[in-house]
Amino acid sequence: MGYSLGDTEMTKIRRSLLGLVLVALAAAQALGAASTTSNVTVSASVAATAKLSLSSSTVSFADADPDATPSITATEGAITITAKGKTSTGGTITLTVLAADDLKSGTDAIAITNVTWTSSGAGFVAGTMNKTSAQPVASWTNSGSRAGTQTYALANSWSYPIGSYTATATYTLTAP
Repeated sequence: MGYSLGDTEMTKIRRSLLGLVLVALAAAQALGAASTTSNVTVSASVAATAKLSLSSSTVSFADADPDATPSITATEGAITITAKGKTSTGGTITLTVLAADDLKSGTDAIAITNVTWTSSGAGFVAGTMNKTSAQPVASWTNSGSRAGTQTYALANSWSYPIGSYTATATYTLTAP
């Protein structure tokens, strides 16, 4: 009669054979393995962009006695300005303001140069309103965001004719 293997011995043999098969498969894959690489190009487009925000679109001055109040501060107080821009490295972003005309009430006029402002915030400057050339309000180099305030004042005078005066001023933010 022949030798017969018990269950434990058969399990050991099966495990050994399975181990040998796995090692053989791993060796065969390593010998016949192939690999390849491929590149991807990552790109981003950044264009010159400008964004401007003003906390108020009105500036008004209340009537006052010129002797007691030689300079009238705007009723609204300080206007908060947020200016954001993207430009080339070393490029200068500028914010300017230009009045369309003098303050007018019918045919009467108050020279727009009687309107001035003070400013606070990095890059912001004080100035005088003008109707012929845009006046600087702020500037900075390179892309970025700036926030500041601008407080308007009107030089008060006994020589102004009575009336309700208006003028339009346009802010321009340039990011070349």
